[in-house]
Amino acid sequence: MEKKIKLSRYIKPYRGLAVVSPLLMIGEVAADLCLPYLMSFIVDFGICGKDIATSPLALSIMRFFYGDGFGSFDMIVTFGLLMLGITLVGGFFGTFCAYTAARAAQGFGHDLRCDAYRHVMSLSIEQTDQFTTGSLVTRMTNDIAMVVEFVEMLIRMFVRSPMFLVGGTIMLLSLQVRFGTVLLCSVPILAVTLFIVLRRAIPLYGVVQKRLDRVNAVVQENVSGARVVKAYTREDYEAGRFSVANRELRDVNYRVLRLMAVVQPVLSILMNFSVIAIIYLGGTALADGVDGMSTGTVMAGITYVTQVVMSLMMVTMMFNSVSRAAASSARIREVLSAEPVIKSGEQTEGESDMAVSFRAVSFRYPGTAGRPVLQDINLDIRRGETLAIIGETGCGKSSLINLIPRFYDATEGEVLVNGVSVKEYDTAALRQKIGLVAQKSELFSGSIADNIRWGDPAADDEAVRRAARVAQADSYITSFAEGYDTPVAEKGASLSGGQKQRLSIARAVARRPEIMILDDATSALDLSTEAALRRALREELKDTTVIMIAQRIASVREADRIAVIEDGTIRHCAPHDELMKISETYRDIYASQSGREERHE
Repeated sequence: MEKKIKLSRYIKPYRGLAVVSPLLMIGEVAADLCLPYLMSFIVDFGICGKDIATSPLALSIMRFFYGDGFGSFDMIVTFGLLMLGITLVGGFFGTFCAYTAARAAQGFGHDLRCDAYRHVMSLSIEQTDQFTTGSLVTRMTNDIAMVVEFVEMLIRMFVRSPMFLVGGTIMLLSLQVRFGTVLLCSVPILAVTLFIVLRRAIPLYGVVQKRLDRVNAVVQENVSGARVVKAYTREDYEAGRFSVANRELRDVNYRVLRLMAVVQPVLSILMNFSVIAIIYLGGTALADGVDGMSTGTVMAGITYVTQVVMSLMMVTMMFNSVSRAAASSARIREVLSAEPVIKSGEQTEGESDMAVSFRAVSFRYPGTAGRPVLQDINLDIRRGETLAIIGETGCGKSSLINLIPRFYDATEGEVLVNGVSVKEYDTAALRQKIGLVAQKSELFSGSIADNIRWGDPAADDEAVRRAARVAQADSYITSFAEGYDTPVAEKGASLSGGQKQRLSIARAVARRPEIMILDDATSALDLSTEAALRRALREELKDTTVIMIAQRIASVREADRIAVIEDGTIRHCAPHDELMKISETYRDIYASQSGREERHE
């Protein structure tokens, strides 16, 4: 059952800032609402010369500063300075509101991003394949950015917009009740427009994110596979593929923007009509001598009706942000709620003469049908033994060794390490026992020494050099101007295939693992370098169990035993000389390679 993930829990550590920010916003909005009212005092009493006694509040303010002796200029200066002071106070509140809201939102985003990343790292390989790399990149960056933007807007605008809407309406009606008819006409029209637009726009935001996934996926594939693209002169084809993905993203964005573009003109028309209506109502009331109507009242009314309509626009922006954040948060929750298929156990150690055992193991990749990749595998690998695995391409060699560190779980049967089922091991403890060198050499940005220390972060310089010497990498490393401090380009692009393989082997050697797995890890090495590597591994890692996959007989013939896999099943497992007698498949492989080996010898 899928667990329910609430992203709101990530704001809890910052709830103090999230509470203070709206309170500060109240101060800013209150200051903004006071300004039109004070402006009406300047116009009515300072400029138009209206009797200040008609406004007890204005009269009280002037008497507080001047007593009974003040003139029109004094009123203009006094209320002007009050407006300036209130503006500064409002600016102070607004500045700190923005600061606290940003701190809360960015803290929320930081914690959510870290949690999402850690969770992605805990997922099994089959799960990350299901999400796809491009989609995970979009979710970790763009989707989280959308949610962070919404949180910041929510903290600030959740108070600002409703307060301007309610406060502006109250202030407008307090000036003149008949101004309320303007809002009764304009607000429903704008509200209906927003409802129609957002109802159609909200579903499109999910489509936008999926289209962005596709663009990211194409870019990621082409950047990582740039050499292959260039080698096959497929630049135009890949540019066309990107163009299609990019055009689909553009088209759906156009649809959203066309819908949202309706709002701004409607808002401008309603705002201008509202201003005209206020001027008309105010003008006719002044002409008719309606009590309480004045030039300052009309000017203040124009400002308040503008604030009310703009607050509705801010509400629109909030709904727009809500719709985008809702689509993004659903995608983030989908990642966070994905339960790791590989569940960690509690066991950390085991005792057995057998380093690795397979008991009636069968395996098929998740979501596939038909014949299993591996079927009825029974195999014991002793401690300190070197076991080689050989077979035709696609026979299940890599699938077999992927079951040992639990990249996948066996469909049937059981895999044991030191006599304990891998399912009972703590996943980190299990993988700490293993040094894996995969078919594809994965290196990381940093120096050569940093990449070797991936195997053991605590390794000193001598340990790093010793691991490199075992991997036959020291000679080419020291030929670089910066030696072990030489930077490695992204994915090891600055190194040859053989150099990357040797560096990957050095990384595994530095770990000094109980079990060393070499998955076709010497395919880019010449036979003499490979022979020197095997000798150095035997001397340096005498007690280490070595499981190696290889395509060449020369790479495996000195192993203690060689397992021949055919059609997902181990047909024979014996030393080289015995296999030459009992295994037709092995003899065929030997015969196909013997000419090359003899020429090398």
